[in-house]
Amino acid sequence: AVQAGILTGELRDLLLNDVTPLSLGLETVGGLMKVLIPRNTSIPVRQSDVFSTSETNQSSVEIHVWQGERQMAADNKSLGRFRLSGIPPAPRGVPQVQVAFDIDANGLLQVSATDRTTGRKQSVSIQGGSTLNEDEIKTLLAEAEARADDDRRRRNQIERRNRAQTLVAQAERRLRDAALELGPYGAERQQRAVEMAMRDVQDALAEDDLQALDLCVSGLEEALFGLNRRLSAERQGDGSPLQGIRNTLGSLKDELFSDDWDDDPWGSPSRPVDRDRGYNRRDSSSWDDDFYR
Repeated sequence: AVQAGILTGELRDLLLNDVTPLSLGLETVGGLMKVLIPRNTSIPVRQSDVFSTSETNQSSVEIHVWQGERQMAADNKSLGRFRLSGIPPAPRGVPQVQVAFDIDANGLLQVSATDRTTGRKQSVSIQGGSTLNEDEIKTLLAEAEARADDDRRRRNQIERRNRAQTLVAQAERRLRDAALELGPYGAERQQRAVEMAMRDVQDALAEDDLQALDLCVSGLEEALFGLNRRLSAERQGDGSPLQGIRNTLGSLKDELFSDDWDDDPWGSPSRPVDRDRGYNRRDSSSWDDDFYR
């Protein structure tokens, strides 16, 4: 009977009510809309994703729920918000917060956020978030289509800045790792290269120069690659009775020949930086690009 109704069109209203008319998501750093449940998803449905903090020692996050098809959260319809507090102090990007969107068969939306470290949880229930008539939905969809190019351009600019800030945070962690494992002079040449590249990225961010930012990000990636390679080589050599002598001689060589040493086995790759390539993550740890405000 249901199949017959689909063929004859008698259940059209029922089918429309069983899907989400617009996308549902939350706001991330830079005001971007992160979609968790896309438009026309069948209900009931549950979707979740893991996010992190955008600031070091951030103790709380705000979960702001939005409905719509625009790339920027503020251009969509706000459905509700709540705050998850009590996140232990940690560097940017380290805490893990799992956010889940649940829509039951009656259309009730429940959004929850759980800190994976402490188990703390907060949630909000939203009833009637999809009570838009057909004309209102069509208007919102037409507006999203008309502004799609501008929205994509704005999103791209914000994501480039977010990625640069994330890479700087990762570089700071790598420098701390190097100092702990090798001492202040164990990889001095590579550490200096990372520090200088970090300053270049921060200056480009401050000047809001996206073209310069892309070049500086590539330079920081190359500097991190050199430091990661040095760390990896040192870890493989741990336990050797000659390790302390190698570290001492390596630091002396970096100090004496940092400007003209041509055969440094720990140096950066000899090939030039490819400025036209995208974001290279060869030896870098993975990170989440989405951060709460």
